[in-house]
Amino acid sequence: MESISESMELLQKVMDLLEHHFGASCEIILHDYSKGPMHSIVDIRNGHVTGRAVGGHNTNIGFEIMKGTVEAKDEFNYLTYSSNGKILRSSSIYFKDSSGTPIGSMCVNLDITETIRFEKFLNAYNRSEPCENEEEAPKEFFTENVNDLLDILIDRTAKKFGHAPQTLSKEEKIQFIAELEAKDVFIITNSSKRICSLLGISKYTFYNYLDIVRKKEGLPLSKTDKLEENL
Repeated sequence: MESISESMELLQKVMDLLEHHFGASCEIILHDYSKGPMHSIVDIRNGHVTGRAVGGHNTNIGFEIMKGTVEAKDEFNYLTYSSNGKILRSSSIYFKDSSGTPIGSMCVNLDITETIRFEKFLNAYNRSEPCENEEEAPKEFFTENVNDLLDILIDRTAKKFGHAPQTLSKEEKIQFIAELEAKDVFIITNSSKRICSLLGISKYTFYNYLDIVRKKEGLPLSKTDKLEENL
């Protein structure tokens, strides 16, 4: 495939299949990188899931891939969060030309917000705690690099709240940070930057929330110069 346009009919048939199979809670997006990062969406189904439309811009990862700073690698079944408060289970595949240059992508975003809330309801109704609180739940994770470990810890924490991290209240965001601080997450390079972006807060606000957590636990307050290394 040398361009998205030359295979548009085939790609749209695949999108038809996914749309009819998964229904209205599943968003399917086709990006054509030849349109530029600000207008890369050339087809979208069930755009109400994230509020996007044809002619819309790419995601932050898409921007980096199009710029060439991040490798275009297929990813499956990872958690993402929309600005309208939804939790999504996402998968993305990338199309490349004969030279190996990314020319576009197809992304699937399944809205699992209500099923996660229902899961929380069932746990409460059955008086059973979520898996992460049970004795048999995994206590240790083996990953090839520390960023994979960071992803696991962030995703497990985010799922506890039942909606997108950016829509959390101030108190919930402080609790979010508290749970990660208890796991000593912020010694990982760029972890604080990830959390600022995820929660939609500034570095200044992050420092304040972290100090609230540490003061409550009787721990030393944050040192800005040290945190800047992780930011």
